Amino acid sequence: MVQTLLSLVGLTLIGAAVILVLQGFAGRRQVTRELEHQRIRFPADGLPAALAGYAGRPVRTGAEARAYSEMIGGHVLSATGGRTYAEVSAEAQRNTGDEKLGRLRQTAFMGETLRGALLGAYQAWQVTLLVIGLGVLCAAIGTGFLAVALQ
Repeated sequence: MVQTLLSLVGLTLIGAAVILVLQGFAGRRQVTRELEHQRIRFPADGLPAALAGYAGRPVRTGAEARAYSEMIGGHVLSATGGRTYAEVSAEAQRNTGDEKLGRLRQTAFMGETLRGALLGAYQAWQVTLLVIGLGVLCAAIGTGFLAVALQ
């Protein structure tokens, strides 16, 4: 009876492991497809030293999406003089007639929105890694249960 229960638990965990690993890789493929669909490429030159290794490459992975978001963040800070969108927006609201400030607010908003979307892709990529890891863990535990049941 105990061996049967251990076998059932082991087989269930191994089944869950297969599903988790397959879903994790499917999620990675989906993130890659979505990023490829956007046709985002790093500039061939002019990148900060920390991002130089990405020069000219397309954004296809979570790590690349994060790196591109960092580049956008740097551009936004440069354009706004180090101010956040909230700070620029508050200033634009106080100075409603200032068209230059209004354009700067729009630039900051678009940059931060793009940055957030890319960070979302990075987070999704990280979740797929977690799901794959949990699948491997379930497989190991399930195999352990089966090994104990078969003794």
